[in-house]
Amino acid sequence: MLSTRLTNARFLTMDPDRPVARELGIWRGRIVGLDEEVAALPARRVVDLQGATVLPGFIDSHVHLAWTGFKAGTPSIAPCRSVEDVLAAVAEAVARTPEGGWTDLAGYDQRGLGRHLTAAELDRVSAGRKVFLMHDSGHGCMVNTAVLDLLPAELADGNGFLAEGAMGAARALRLPYSQQELADAIGHAARGCLAEGITGCAEAGIGGALFGHSPVELGAYQLASEQGKLPLRVQLMVSADRLRPVAAHRDDGIPRALDLGLRTGFGGDRLSVGALKIYTDGGMMARTAALSRPYEGLDHAGQLQEDPGALADTIVDGHLAGWQLAVHAIGDRAADVALDALERAQRLRPRPGARHRIEHAGLIRPDQLDRLARLGVAAVVQPNFLRYFGDDYAAVMGKERAPWLYRGRGFLDHGITLVGSSDRPVADGSPLRAVQFMVERASASGQVIGPDEGITVEEALRAYTVAGAFACHWEDRAGSLTPGRCADLVVLGDDPTGVEVSRIGDIDVVATFVDGRESEGGAL
Repeated sequence: MLSTRLTNARFLTMDPDRPVARELGIWRGRIVGLDEEVAALPARRVVDLQGATVLPGFIDSHVHLAWTGFKAGTPSIAPCRSVEDVLAAVAEAVARTPEGGWTDLAGYDQRGLGRHLTAAELDRVSAGRKVFLMHDSGHGCMVNTAVLDLLPAELADGNGFLAEGAMGAARALRLPYSQQELADAIGHAARGCLAEGITGCAEAGIGGALFGHSPVELGAYQLASEQGKLPLRVQLMVSADRLRPVAAHRDDGIPRALDLGLRTGFGGDRLSVGALKIYTDGGMMARTAALSRPYEGLDHAGQLQEDPGALADTIVDGHLAGWQLAVHAIGDRAADVALDALERAQRLRPRPGARHRIEHAGLIRPDQLDRLARLGVAAVVQPNFLRYFGDDYAAVMGKERAPWLYRGRGFLDHGITLVGSSDRPVADGSPLRAVQFMVERASASGQVIGPDEGITVEEALRAYTVAGAFACHWEDRAGSLTPGRCADLVVLGDDPTGVEVSRIGDIDVVATFVDGRESEGGAL
C-alpha cells in the first residue's frame, strides 16, 4: 500500500526519460512510480492537487543557516538612509545594552549612506559599550574604538571598518555561541527555506574564522537534527582553516586533514559533511573581491585572503586529502588563483569525479570559461545578487566587464554545470525569484545586465534541482521526480514554464514535501 498518492497535478519531473506526469506515488519516503505505475495501487492518503504544478524540491547549494537565523533576531539599521539616522539607531540599541556589553546590529552597508561611518562617530553614541555593525556582505564590519582597542595594532583600522581577516578577528571577540543558540538559529532559517520550496541546502562553511560561530559547530547541527529543528537535507561545508598537518602513511599522500581523516561524504541521508570551503577573496559589496584590474572609479582591485601561494597549497592539500572543494572566488583574479591551483591538484592526483566547485564565480572573463570546463568545475552562482545589487555591481565593473557578472548562458554553452543558490542571508533566498532573474537578467530597477547571459526557464529550474543535486552528490536521492528517489517536492500555485517570465517570482509555494512528509503549515 502506498503512503500517499498525489493526483490531478502537472508534475515537471526534471527527468528526461519522463518529463511530465499527472500522478505520483510515495512509499516509505521514496517515489514509487508515476501515472499508470501507481494509479491502481491502494494508498493510505490520496491528495487531489487540483491542477497544481509540482517540481522536485529546490536545492539551495550555498547558504548560511546559522547566520540567517541570528540575523533575523538582530536589530537592523538597513532602513536608515543617513549617517545621523544610523547613529540614532545605534544610540537606541546601546540604551538597551548592559553597561560594558556588546551592541550588535545588522544591515550595515556604506553604499546606501554614501560613505563609511567612522569609529569616532560611533564613539559619540556608544556610552562605553562595544559596538559591532555587521556588513550585509558578511565580509566586513564597522566597530567603535572600544572594539579596536581589543585588537592587535596591525588589524585595528583607526577608521573602524574592518574587512576579511580583521573582521574575523573582531568577530572572534564575541564567540563562541552555544550549541543550543546555534540550533535555534539554524531551525529558524531552515523553516524559512521550506516555505520557499527548498528541500535541501549546503551550509557554506562551518567552524571557520570568517563565518564560523563555534569550534564545535557541527555538533550544533546534530543537536538541531535531534531536536527536530532540521526539517530538510543539509550538507555541511567545513572551513579549510580547520585543516592541520597529519602524520598519515606516505602512501595516502595526505599532508593536511581534519581529525580522523574526516572528509566529504561522511554522514547520513539528512545531515552530512560536504565540501571543504576555501576562501580566496572577499565580496563585491565590500569592494574586497579580487579583480585583475581596479573597480571603476576606485584605485584598488580588491584583495586575496592570503598570499596566492598559500591559497594554492590549501587547495592542493584539500584535493589530496580526498575532499570535494568549494572554492569561494568572486573576482576574476581570485578565479585565476583557484583555477591554477585546481589544475595543479589534478595533475598531482587525477580525480575526475571530484566535482570541485567555484562558489559565486561572480566575474568570469571569457578566457576563463574554457578552463572551468576543462577542469570539470561547477559554477555555483547567486542570481539574486544581480537582481538586488546589480545596478551597483554593473557600475563598479564598467561597460566591458558588467556582462561577465554571474553568468548563465556562457557557462552552459561551455558545458559547465550551472548551479543556483542564494548565499542567504546576503540576498533574498527565493529560488523562484532567482529563476526569473536568470531568464530576464533584470535588476530590481529594470536594468538588464548581460542580456546575452540569459537562459531558458527550464535551464534555470535545472540549476535549482538536477544541477544542485549533482553538485552536492545527491543525484541518487534528489533533484528529479524519478522512481527510487526521495519524495522531496514542491507544490506551486502556477507553472513557471507556462506563465509570463515576469510572474515567476510571485508564484505561490503551496506545500513542500521532504521524504514524502508535508512541511508544517502546508496548505494541503
